[in-house]
Amino acid sequence: MEISCDESGSEGEKLVGGNTDVFTHASLCLDVESAASCIQGIRDRGPSPATEYKANVLLREKNRSALTWLLGPSGPIHGKAHVHLTDKTFLVIGRLAGLLAGETAHAPDPGPRRDRQAGAMAAVLYREGRRTFGHERWQPFLESFNDLMRAGNGRGAGTSAGAFFDMVDVLCLTGAGSEAGEIMGLLRRARPRVESFLTRLLDDPRVIPTLDPLIPAIVRAVDFWGEGTRPVSIVHDRQTTLTEERVARIREMLGEPRPDGLPWSPRSRLAGLRFVASHSDARIQVADLLAGAARKIASDELNGRGDAELTALLRPYVDAFSIWGDDRSRSLLEPASGTRS
Repeated sequence: MEISCDESGSEGEKLVGGNTDVFTHASLCLDVESAASCIQGIRDRGPSPATEYKANVLLREKNRSALTWLLGPSGPIHGKAHVHLTDKTFLVIGRLAGLLAGETAHAPDPGPRRDRQAGAMAAVLYREGRRTFGHERWQPFLESFNDLMRAGNGRGAGTSAGAFFDMVDVLCLTGAGSEAGEIMGLLRRARPRVESFLTRLLDDPRVIPTLDPLIPAIVRAVDFWGEGTRPVSIVHDRQTTLTEERVARIREMLGEPRPDGLPWSPRSRLAGLRFVASHSDARIQVADLLAGAARKIASDELNGRGDAELTALLRPYVDAFSIWGDDRSRSLLEPASGTRS
């Protein structure tokens, strides 16, 4: 099976304090002829002089009929497309909780038990952090952690580990007696292990970027379309972050379980990954439109200004394993169990 993919909202590993709060990755199983017909159908319903039709044009109110046609149950991609959503703030909090649960630089998947522990802590921090510590303390804390993790992948840090843990000390005092404050206490006690982890990030170029939302999105696309067993080949819009080394690590992550109990076999479920310019492949253009529209719709819903009609139209496409912390918007965006579109 070959799928075509594109993303929207990428700012590398800058997830807090950037221009976008949601990252989306769209994948679709559509042949070139059908994709070209889809693009023409969009142009017919929402004319634009642009050589390449982009999501910002599709999202204009005057072109709403084109957008609802694209996403609708009788539209050209229904049953043939999939969208993975990432709430960037929740991803950062999840990585922080993962460190506390014992995640390592060489094993980003901490295992079932520790994964549950990390998930529980992330949910508490996401739900209670801002309310417990106040925006003026919580936001700089998240930005500082984001900055430290980015520095671990070849960038100069704008803050030091010492300054970060000074913030942790303040949050421990501010949140004393609360669940979120207790987790900050765990983080303070885990300082030696966290600093060791950051050192390994700095020293080991093989480590996949810890905060890059594109990596888990690609893994989920392969899992979804291959139903966890079949190999999948990807045609993707050009991505400078996906170096040969990182693609090799993704292949490894998607390897089949080995009978001897070792993590992966040489046979990967990622059968191929090639990059093309979006203007040269109509399938990538459709994936780009879907990713861009999904990001806007999901971000609006996350921030309490959702469009009920558009959210309902997006829902069948959304990955049930999206990285999303807000329960209210998740209940509106996530499809019913067993739904596949």
